[in-house]
This record gives sequence, structure tokens and C-alpha cells, in this order.
Amino acid sequence: MAGWHVVEQGECLSSLADQHKLASWRTIYDHPENASFREEHPNPNVIYPGDQVYIPDLKLAQIDKPTDKQHQFVLKRDKTFLRIVVADEEGKPYRQSDYLLTIDDDSYQGKTDGQGMLEQEIGPQADSGVLTVWFPGAPRRHCVWNLSIGHLDPINRISGIQARLNNLGYNSGPVDGIRGPITTAAVKEFQTKHKLAVDGIPGPKTQGKLKEVYGC
Repeated sequence: MAGWHVVEQGECLSSLADQHKLASWRTIYDHPENASFREEHPNPNVIYPGDQVYIPDLKLAQIDKPTDKQHQFVLKRDKTFLRIVVADEEGKPYRQSDYLLTIDDDSYQGKTDGQGMLEQEIGPQADSGVLTVWFPGAPRRHCVWNLSIGHLDPINRISGIQARLNNLGYNSGPVDGIRGPITTAAVKEFQTKHKLAVDGIPGPKTQGKLKEVYGC
């Protein structure tokens, strides 16, 4: 049934579309009722708990077919992909590195591409996973990350800044939305490295650079 939905942590448009049996997340994102939501969220993959989105009703499709024959109908739904770039502290990608990705009960093995990226189709309701990457060289080292899928908050939120800094190797402490001394120190470290004014305040210029470096 159509109506407004308040976004909860971990939800994304793909999971909401799947939950409401819609074929595409664009059915939600492009709906006229969500015009202001689109304006505030140019990247539909990054939304925030408390945001409100309008969930439209399903549309009935009418297809003329003879009733004296058997027919098969296939609903084409959008696919959901997880994309991660693995790089060192200088931003140099780990190319052609073996990885093991576990999402729920499914495991996927492969190699990162020439940009250090892995791309894997996942279920729209997936919200957590574990990624293990083996780095080239000897002795063979590896690193393990616990993934919170769909939990990245917008860049203009302290929690979104903390998550990006942590993922880039700057220790900003827990992703709790509080700009305490640990987060401030991480912001200063990032500002220093990227030749920004070092004040520990994640203002528009710092947010812009962080978004550029992180990719979203």
C-alpha cells in the first residue's frame, strides 16, 4: 500500500524496492512525491536514517495473451552490486589481489581488478559481510574487514565523515555522530595530508576533498 516510509539505518532504496515488490529502486527515487528527496540525495546510494521517502503502489500490467495456451512471465528486477576498492595508506590500489567475500551464507572468491576494485552482485536485503584480502608479496599478508552494507551516511553528517575517515585508514573512533577529540584529530590528519586548512572542522572544503578521495 502506497505511503511514506521513514528510513532506518541499513536500509537503501534497493532493499526498500525489494521489500515492497517493486522491480526497480528507480520506481521510488523517480516518483514525483520524492522530488525534494532527490534534490537532497543526488547519490541515491547514500541515504540517512530519518529520511522520508514515498513508496508507490505496484502498477498492474496488462498483457494480451490467448487463454487456451500456457504462458510464462518473467519479472526483470534491478540487480544490486557491492563495489569496494582496496588500497594502501597512500591510496595505491592493490591490483590483482585474491579476496574472499562472505555475505550471509554465500561466499565469493576472486581477484581485484586493475584499479583494486572488486564487484559482486549481492541480494538487495544484504546488510553485513566479511571481506578478506591477501596482499601480493612475501610473506603473504592478509587483512579482514567486517562490512556494514548500506550503513554509509551522507558526507554532511558527522557519522558519514567518521565512516569515510575510518575506511580510508584515519582513526576517527566509533561511528557515533559525535565530533570528539578522536574524530577531530582524524580530521586534522586528513586535512594535513591533503594540504587543507588544519582546524579539525569538517567544513565544506574538507567534505568536498573527503568525498573526492573516498569516491562518494
